[in-house]
Amino acid sequence: MTTLAADHEACAAVLRGAGSSFALPIRLLPDAKRRGTTALYAFCRRADDIVDTAADPATARHGLDRFEAATTAALAGTGSDDPVQRALADAVRRFAIPPQVIHDILDGVRMDLVANSYDSVADLDAYCRRVASAVGVAAIHIWGFLDDAAIDRADDCGLAFQYTNILRDIPEDLGRGRIYLPAEDLTACGCTAAELRSGRLHEGFDRLAARLVARAEGRYVRAAALDRMLTTDGRLAFRAMFGVYRSLLGAVRRAGRGIFTRRVKPAKPRLLAAAAKTLLLGP
Repeated sequence: MTTLAADHEACAAVLRGAGSSFALPIRLLPDAKRRGTTALYAFCRRADDIVDTAADPATARHGLDRFEAATTAALAGTGSDDPVQRALADAVRRFAIPPQVIHDILDGVRMDLVANSYDSVADLDAYCRRVASAVGVAAIHIWGFLDDAAIDRADDCGLAFQYTNILRDIPEDLGRGRIYLPAEDLTACGCTAAELRSGRLHEGFDRLAARLVARAEGRYVRAAALDRMLTTDGRLAFRAMFGVYRSLLGAVRRAGRGIFTRRVKPAKPRLLAAAAKTLLLGP
């Protein structure tokens, strides 16, 4: 096994170990694009874990600084001791991923060290564009796209997926001291962060859930146009991811105010059925 092949196998192990909903869609890609996308996933997972599993913010900041410096060196071609970073650098070169997009992802992860809440939708979107839309832009460079307008639709897709993640993970994020729901939305619905933290939910939280879901749905509508802007093999992976995430948003919608107290976890067969339907019919 070559060193590069071993590097990509290390990334595949990260994906397998994460139990991610992205695993099945990534399998639909041809070999080279599958390896590139898996390297991108493993890189993002590693960066997230540095922040989420650190004992304290100072440790997380130090770990992320080292990780970013090593990533910069790998992208510059000066090597790295980390197989994930070496595999990512291979993908960046092979698929002409703009290196700035990789740094945008790290900037987004770093935001979790300096902010645990957001005042406005615009502030939240700035965060989501780094941790999610930048990933989408990197992914479509790997998959192949036919129109530069695909960049804007990948931005919409990243926002749609990240909004969905946020709505799914509200209780988990609260446990980490984070609230990704814009303060302006809470205020508009007559809710407060204190009520959310204490679980004192009322009808205003029904309005809040509906408002947040509607915003995510609007991004899905815009992101659907990406389907016709991708190459055929990239389109298959996109459709499967889109189907899974839109089904997850459907589960969030059905849960109503329950999203504020329990993590939404739809049955795997339902997600697989949604992926299969979208594969066949499109988004």
